[in-house]
Parts: sequence; C-alpha cells; structure tokens
Amino acid sequence: MTFHGVHIPLITPFAEDGEVAVEALEGLAHAVLDEGAAGLVALGTTAEVATLTGEERRTVLETCARVCGERRAPLIVGAGSADTRSTAEALDALKAWPEVTAALVTVPSFVRPSEAGVLAHFGALAERTPVPLVIYNIPYRTGQSVGVDTLRRLGELPMVAGVKHAVGGVDLDTVMLLADPPGDFAVLAGDDPFFSALLALGAPGGILASAHLRTALFAELAETWRSGDTARARALGHRLSALSASVFAEPNPTVLKGVLHAQGRIPTASVRLPLVPAGRASIEAVLRLM
Repeated sequence: MTFHGVHIPLITPFAEDGEVAVEALEGLAHAVLDEGAAGLVALGTTAEVATLTGEERRTVLETCARVCGERRAPLIVGAGSADTRSTAEALDALKAWPEVTAALVTVPSFVRPSEAGVLAHFGALAERTPVPLVIYNIPYRTGQSVGVDTLRRLGELPMVAGVKHAVGGVDLDTVMLLADPPGDFAVLAGDDPFFSALLALGAPGGILASAHLRTALFAELAETWRSGDTARARALGHRLSALSASVFAEPNPTVLKGVLHAQGRIPTASVRLPLVPAGRASIEAVLRLM
C-alpha cells in the first residue's frame, strides 16, 4: 500500500447516553476522505481505544471498514499490546477484515525490553501477521527509545512497511533515518506540529489527529512539499503547526472533541475517564486559529 499523504486516526464520538455514536463516526470518516485524506486509522490512541469494550471496538472497526470499502481507501488498524503473543493473536484476527490494509503496532510499552527485544518482538510478529505492519515509535508514551540503527533493521523485516515516528521533535535519529531509510519503508510523521518539518526532510506523509480539522490544508501541505513549492509549503506548514500545537494543549483527543462538538460534527464532546473534557479556553483558542 502507499503511505503518501495524510491518514486520519479517527476519534470515537460518543452519544448522550455514552454509547458509540456510529452515525457521527461514519460521517467524520466520509468527511475527511472528501477533503483529501489519503486513508483512515481505526482504534488508535486518538480513538480512546483503551476505554472501549470488545464490542465497541468491533463496532468502530466495522464502521471504518465499511467506509473504506466503499471509498476504496486504505485502512490502518491499531492492534496489539506489549505482549508479543497477544499482539500476534490480535493481528491474526484482522484476517476477518479484508478492508484492512495495515496494522499500527506500538513498540512494547512498560516492560521496556532492550532494542534487541524490540527487534525480536517485531520479527516474531512479521512471521505471523496477515497485513503489513506500521511500527508506532512514541518513546514518551512507551518509555522505550529505539535508535536509528534498530529502526533501519526493523524496516528490513518482511511485512514491516513503515513507522509512525513520534519522538517529540526532530532529533538526530529522525534526520539520519530520513536521510537513508530502508527501501519501501515509509517514515510517517506522528507528531502533528512537526509534520511540515518531516515532509521537508523527505517523509511521504503522516498520521495526524489534528488533521480532523482543516483536512484539505493538511493534504495540500503534503502535496506542496512533494511538488517543490517550498515558499508555499513553509508558510502553510507554520500555520498548521500552530493549529496542531493548540489542539494538543490538553491531552488528546479532549480539545479535538471539544472543537468537533462546537462545529456540530459530533453529538457530544464526551471522553472517558481517566480523560476529562478540555477547558473552554483551549477549545476557543483552536476555533480562533481556524
């Protein structure tokens, strides 16, 4: 599959009764694709996946799969945990969903294996997965840092198609990885405020929660860097980086949900504990930037 452009990790909207608002989720999925998103991500962190029941996860996946099937759009699904065996089982279950084109799998969290353990973990998964893997490298959530040499070795594994790279900035490893990535290995921006910077360094796209908002501009930014219009890309990148930073002023997706609710796109701004709704000031700050 191609990873060019912007992929949206969809929120899970909730109705007044606390249940998943399926019609709103379907509407969001169609809307971001209409505005130029390259594909969708279901059951990621932005979806509050840790708070969803098994039945709710299935409902979300069914909805996203239906939309992507109708639209012929790529669908990446968050799968797995810090345990290799459980992750392999979660990946195996994706066989039931022909619309799924890749799985997003985090570097093992909390247990903090060595980099050799990380490599062994993904090596074992690569042997069993029915779909290509996108590694989610996010050290400030997992507590596990993965260096550029290990990332390159991971990129050489069969069935490993890319990495969602979210290290909290543009560090030397990021620069070195993008300077010489493995063949057919997509380095996707995963920290929204640094999307433009990674595109400038050669990233083909990103997985961006804040691109629920102004999706067309995020898609334009990716295309503008690709076409070589650097002056336009810099200006647009600065503007969207400021928007993204504002969206992440409080824990994701609290501000995003507040803005989407204010726009009338979802029925409530509800999030599930331990998250609490974003403050009014944070929501209004994003609306002003928009």
